[in-house]
Amino acid sequence: MESTVKVTAAEVNKLRQATGAGMMDCKKALVEAGGDFDKAIEVLRKKGQKVAEKRADRDSSEGAAVAKLNADQTAGVAIVLGCETDFVGKNENFVKLANDLADLALNYNTKEEFLAADFGGLTVADKLVEQTGVIGEKLDITAFEKLEAPYVGAYVHINKIAALVGLSAKVDNAEVLVKDVAMQVASMGATTLSYKDFDPAYVASETEARIAVIEKDNEELARLGKTLKNVPKYISMSQLTPEVLAQAEEDAKAELKAEGKPEQIWDKILPGKMDRFVSDNTTLDKEKCLLDQNFIKDEKSTVAKYVASYGEVEITDFKRASVG
Repeated sequence: MESTVKVTAAEVNKLRQATGAGMMDCKKALVEAGGDFDKAIEVLRKKGQKVAEKRADRDSSEGAAVAKLNADQTAGVAIVLGCETDFVGKNENFVKLANDLADLALNYNTKEEFLAADFGGLTVADKLVEQTGVIGEKLDITAFEKLEAPYVGAYVHINKIAALVGLSAKVDNAEVLVKDVAMQVASMGATTLSYKDFDPAYVASETEARIAVIEKDNEELARLGKTLKNVPKYISMSQLTPEVLAQAEEDAKAELKAEGKPEQIWDKILPGKMDRFVSDNTTLDKEKCLLDQNFIKDEKSTVAKYVASYGEVEITDFKRASVG
């Protein structure tokens, strides 16, 4: 028997604006709720819960990355609203939801606090469940990063990567500096600020693993009669102690002597050899340490040198949130 409950277009639109659900879903919910607006929201929420339960094991590896800054740029947040497909991740309404959530996220320091926060009468967590029912895909906050500093900047790459960078002071043209460095963070995927932050056990493990890979490659290159790759003893500046550097200099001098180079010109050649030694033995730093990476806008410089060109300012921290 057909329901006798009648709903108006205005009531449907009001529910649609409140929940983001489609017109037919809103109409059905209002009819089921006997025209009661709050009960209709509950109907949609229960639908979302059922869909969320069915899709709980789905992979929300697509989505949208968003970064937001507060008014005086002393704090920033980067979040990723995850979904199941790239199609949904690019949807205008989905991206708007991600931006609205990021605006709220600015007020919280942890993902847990944020998920429990009020968002239009629902907690963020419940809103995600509701929207799972509306959209038909699992939604989740797959990344949450907060950064505070005397000056904070952000960069977002096509809603796939969001980066935050903190400066120790707001210097002249700080907005240019912080955006450039945030682009570096987004592009090059540094995991730490400096080699000084590395755990010695991690460096030792990485050294062993990387040397093993090169030695295996060299076995194949030798078989093919090709030039072998250099096998470094070290991969980080954290390993280049004064004793190691002193020995490297002695080895360089021995090479110059063996090559028959006059001793009076060694001082002109040694700096270049030492720079090459450091470069060859700090591959981990150049990959993982922001300040030691080659600057994306000038491959002949490093991020540290670029920052130094702005005067008395330092990078205090950085954060990166990416889809996937």
